[in-house]
Amino acid sequence: MNETLKTINNRVSLRWYDKKKISSEHMDKIIESAISAPTAGNMVMYSIIHIQNKETMEKLAISCDDQPFIKAASDILIFVADFKKWNDYFKDEGMYKEGNRKIGKAEMILAFEDAMIASENAVIAGESLNIGSCYIGDILENCEYHKELLNLPEYTIPIGMLTFGYYPEDYKRIKRKRFDKEFVVFKEKYKELDKEEIKTMFKLKEDEFNSKESNKGKRFVEAFYNRKTNSDFMENFETSIDEWFKNWK
Repeated sequence: MNETLKTINNRVSLRWYDKKKISSEHMDKIIESAISAPTAGNMVMYSIIHIQNKETMEKLAISCDDQPFIKAASDILIFVADFKKWNDYFKDEGMYKEGNRKIGKAEMILAFEDAMIASENAVIAGESLNIGSCYIGDILENCEYHKELLNLPEYTIPIGMLTFGYYPEDYKRIKRKRFDKEFVVFKEKYKELDKEEIKTMFKLKEDEFNSKESNKGKRFVEAFYNRKTNSDFMENFETSIDEWFKNWK
């Protein structure tokens, strides 16, 4: 296996960081790698907010579902889907004449893609430098708070946040199993799984759940559904998503 594949396959979500600060040289390489990522039409429809201030990190740790490891990170990068700059350019140059199309949901989705592709480049670059990371989707929560904290105008959405820090010495990486490839990769056309295939697909997660003594007598599907889909957290998340989408109109 070559070094690139080793880097990709060795990566785990890191929530425990060495106390050493990431060097400016390494952080520059991570950011440069992010900006080198593919982008629709070379438009670079995102911005990256680089956070090192511990007070801001502490606020984010609280607002992003009270996760204390966030404030322990060396650096944070927030990837913002951003069409504000292009919109201002079009407007300033007189493109929005009567009858001309203005920006909408299509640009929003493309900006999402741009931002997340760039973020994964940052993750892999960091991993190659022994710098771990963790994706924080909770940055999409608490819309009004994060909008004010990060000074986010219209046509911007903080689609993803990454915490970064060096791996602690002798850190034991534990790889979590994914669904088997047969349930994820389809040839030529989408394959709709039947009931038995769905049951087989989720057996991996059910067995893992049932192996823990604390879950004795519980059902994985019920526990997971109530923890995620049927939770107050997801209700609040959806409310914030609606607000972010309004921010794009």
